[in-house]
Amino acid sequence: MTPTVRRIVANLAVADPAADAPFWTGLLGLDTPMDMGWVVNHSAGTAQVQLISRDATSPEDSRVSVEVNDLATLQSVHDGAVAAGYEIVHPLTDEPWGVRRFFVRTPQGVVVNVLAHR
Repeated sequence: MTPTVRRIVANLAVADPAADAPFWTGLLGLDTPMDMGWVVNHSAGTAQVQLISRDATSPEDSRVSVEVNDLATLQSVHDGAVAAGYEIVHPLTDEPWGVRRFFVRTPQGVVVNVLAHR
């Protein structure tokens, strides 16, 4: 099965996601569809950026989030990552904010958050 990717979002490491809000929403005019304190998403249509101070449940922060189209696709991508021998940094987890996700490390060491909404 070839995964269907719905969106890819850069995750920028910052000390305080709220401190950058005036830049993203004021200067650039982005909306803020998600603010959980430790992660804030700013967007304009399909263009998005997330500011992350520290992931709430993973032992390591991701640098990019990739949303796939559904839970079956997510499971397929996870199984493919395991079969290929990629390091799973954070196991498949149902998060309280409505997503199922896992983190995987690329061959160059980038941690990727792969998710689907439940």
